[in-house]
Amino acid sequence: MTKVVKGGRVLGFAALTVVGDGDGGIGMGKGKAREVPVAVQKAMEEARRQDGEGQPESGTLQHAVIGHHGSSRVYMQPASDGTGIIAGGPMRAVFEVMGVQNVLAKCLGSTNPTTWFAPPSTG
Repeated sequence: MTKVVKGGRVLGFAALTVVGDGDGGIGMGKGKAREVPVAVQKAMEEARRQDGEGQPESGTLQHAVIGHHGSSRVYMQPASDGTGIIAGGPMRAVFEVMGVQNVLAKCLGSTNPTTWFAPPSTG
């Protein structure tokens, strides 16, 4: 992001990070700062604080899930052994740090990566 002020341009950076323990635990953090390393550091601290729980059963999801965030939808479905992670870039990173090896996922609606980490809902 660039903001133009009297003295010139002021740059700002945003970072989105995901941390996991490989056994279903996951946390997501967002950080903003004037410099990239500081933004990443802030995002990592928030992600570590926000450690969620979950246990993948036999390397896949237990059932199909649809996550909602505004008008965006994220569809996740369990897959059989050997399928691998069939998902877009940011979602692939999430599944890898969770320890999920076989899953089918699709983002419907927004192309903004921050909306893809919507909490799952039933329905």
